[in-house]
Amino acid sequence: MKVACIQMDVLPCRKKENLEKALRMAEEAIVNGAEILVFPEVFSTGFCYENLDLLSESSPYHTLLELARFSETHACVLIGSIIEKKTEMVLDNVLEKENLSENGSSVSGSVSGSVSGSVSGSVSGSVSGPGPEKYISAYYNLGFCLEAGVLAGTYRKTHPFKNENLYFSKGNSIEPISLKNRNLKIGLEICYELRFPEISRKLALAGSDLLVTIAAFPSPREAHWRNLSVARAIENQLPHIACNRTGGGENNSPGYFGASMIVDAWGEIKADAGDKEGVIVYDLDPIRKNKVREQIPVFKDRRPGLY
Repeated sequence: MKVACIQMDVLPCRKKENLEKALRMAEEAIVNGAEILVFPEVFSTGFCYENLDLLSESSPYHTLLELARFSETHACVLIGSIIEKKTEMVLDNVLEKENLSENGSSVSGSVSGSVSGSVSGSVSGSVSGPGPEKYISAYYNLGFCLEAGVLAGTYRKTHPFKNENLYFSKGNSIEPISLKNRNLKIGLEICYELRFPEISRKLALAGSDLLVTIAAFPSPREAHWRNLSVARAIENQLPHIACNRTGGGENNSPGYFGASMIVDAWGEIKADAGDKEGVIVYDLDPIRKNKVREQIPVFKDRRPGLY
């Protein structure tokens, strides 16, 4: 199973150019035999807070339609995240309880679209609507997984980092995404969530075959990134594609160091992108995790009643 990480220098707020670059780099990965291709976090826009409303997307998501055509043509899997805008309904009593304002607060309600569930977190936008129902524009960091042109599943980032909480709502569901054609489960997490071992462990216990972390992990925390990326593979005995961006930053960010990696279930780094733009590809053995778990039976020896 050949997997690839596309380590990009993301141009802030320039969706067209970023998408064109991503597809060019994806072509390179396909030429090298990649079947599963991973992009960095919000690779098409970066964290373009000043133009959030303009660059965010609602279902059916223009960027995903573009990527779906590529995925269908090459019968491949594409994984990444975009900025999603959703209109959500809350009742007057919820608004009053949460002291909701135009600058954002908490919201809970039903999710519609390709996946369903409830959501909570910060929201940005206006409140409108007659009667007891009010509508809010909420923004999410939306992880996606496309398989052969079909949206296999999505994941809304559950743990925004620092200032992200001022702009993004929080997802509240952590479940693997199933690939039907490949009989494979993807455990997807986004950037800061690498620091929460509970997330990858939950994904592992739910049957994930492959961990994927899409990130915009900034300088100067490269040592943290490298150690955590390997640790998540070792402790869950799963291969891990950890795909970070590189290049300059935005919003006073010090920039990004790259260091994207493909790590096997034993915790060995099989491919490392360094600090420049580029594509790394490695042929992972999805069965090796079973051999690793037989050799060191961590999951059999767990005592969840003590945890």
